[in-house]
Amino acid sequence: MVKLIRTLIGLSCVLASHMSFAFITASATIDKNPVVVNESFVLTVTVDDDVKNNALDTSPLMQDFIVGRTSISSQTSMINFKTSRITKWSTVLIARKPGSITIPALTVDGQLTQAIKLVVLPASDPQATKQQDLFITSNISTKEMYVQQQFTLTVKLHFAAELKRGSLTEPTLAEANITQIGKDVEGDTIINGRRFRVIERTYAISPQQSGEFTLKSPIFSGEIMQASTRRNSFLSFGESKPVSVIGEEISLKVLPIPEHYQGEWLPSELLTIHQEWQPNIDSFTVGEPITRVITLTAAGLSEEQLPKIHMTMPKGLKVYPDQPELHTGINNERLVSQKVRNFAVVANKAGTYHLPEIAIPWWNTITNKLQYATIAAQTITVLPNLEQVDDQPLTLASEISPAQSEPKTVIVHQASWLQWLFLSLWLLTSFAWLISYLKQRKPKQKVIKKSAKANDAYLALMAACKQNDGEQVINLLVPWFNTISNNKITTLAQVIEHCQTSTLIQAINELQQSFYGKDTQAWQGKALLSAILQVNKDNINKSTNADFALNP
Repeated sequence: MVKLIRTLIGLSCVLASHMSFAFITASATIDKNPVVVNESFVLTVTVDDDVKNNALDTSPLMQDFIVGRTSISSQTSMINFKTSRITKWSTVLIARKPGSITIPALTVDGQLTQAIKLVVLPASDPQATKQQDLFITSNISTKEMYVQQQFTLTVKLHFAAELKRGSLTEPTLAEANITQIGKDVEGDTIINGRRFRVIERTYAISPQQSGEFTLKSPIFSGEIMQASTRRNSFLSFGESKPVSVIGEEISLKVLPIPEHYQGEWLPSELLTIHQEWQPNIDSFTVGEPITRVITLTAAGLSEEQLPKIHMTMPKGLKVYPDQPELHTGINNERLVSQKVRNFAVVANKAGTYHLPEIAIPWWNTITNKLQYATIAAQTITVLPNLEQVDDQPLTLASEISPAQSEPKTVIVHQASWLQWLFLSLWLLTSFAWLISYLKQRKPKQKVIKKSAKANDAYLALMAACKQNDGEQVINLLVPWFNTISNNKITTLAQVIEHCQTSTLIQAINELQQSFYGKDTQAWQGKALLSAILQVNKDNINKSTNADFALNP
């Protein structure tokens, strides 16, 4: 009896093990077939049991597919006291090349899935665009460029399904600087009767080494909503599925810098430089600033690559440069950068001046030749300012040289002791005159130095007013006012307090209101410039009258 019971238990265990082994099965399915190259599809592997998360081996897929992220889920259910368990792996795959490909059998906890035959369509296939819900197109400005020459890559993400979430990576290129230009542009388009939403993104790329390279387009990864829905009593919601798509790889050829090229390397399709005078150069007068605007424009160069603009001025002309203004944009799928710089020019005296040529060497990437962007040399004439007195110093009676004022020697036939007396008196008189002359000369030198300092402050202040540079004017007003007055002031409030010209006071108040008032607005320096000219003219007239008053 005991032996019979043992035999029955053994048979039950063997039968149970066989039943358990038969119950565990592994299967594989894909969400679509055929698929399009560089577009993702989902491979789902299901096992009718609760197994470990790392039980699936996906290494056999690496040869023909790009393997994306894998999500794992498990489910346990009980029906009529019968428990069932399911473990599911969902893996995103992207076929590397078009053609007929077999998804190999995969091992899951000792079980094998079935192999699946897959058809991969090229992106150019008419059937591909009909079934694609998501794809990327790329457009490059040129496939052959010089080192450090910038080109543009425009990437467009097309999607017909509803996106739940997603992200687009940047393109990659070895030894290159890559920067996105501007913001994403969204729009719609119709392709083969289907409406697609389009997100467009543009990159500026600058290779830093010569050679042959492969530009890898961005990769989009995200989730889209599926058309089917699951309904459960009170709830109705759509399921999402993971998706990925890759743009096509692009082969590039980067040329080195030509050996015979000299100077700063500027590879460009077009580089120009031109100037503009504000106001017209014909109205250039002494003491009044005029602005020389120089604009440098280049295609295929970034803002950082644009060279410095050097301007040499002859003696007699002072230059006050502004900070350069930089701009970047896209024109006909070409990157265009621009540098604009203003130079305020002030003449110290009237005359004719020769401005030398400005030449910038650059390499024409279309003709493969060295070229120069130039501003031709020119001659300008500076007219005298009728509102200012002549710069030549006045000849004062106190400045007559000792040689001019020496008394003539008169020979008088007197007694010898009288001759010595007259000689002694003459020597004493000459010595007293020399001491008086030296005392008068020192203050005059101080006046000349002070006048030169005042002239520099005056010219700088006028240049700032001409350029409507309110911040610079605020910094220069106090130093300038100190040069024309005997008061040592430190603030604009003290300038207004000691100033006796109503127009200047009003102009300073308008300047402060523009910068510190509640309603800030662009400040114009015309009114303040006119007031300063008048104050300077009145100050010169006072000084001139004082000098003439010294004359006997």
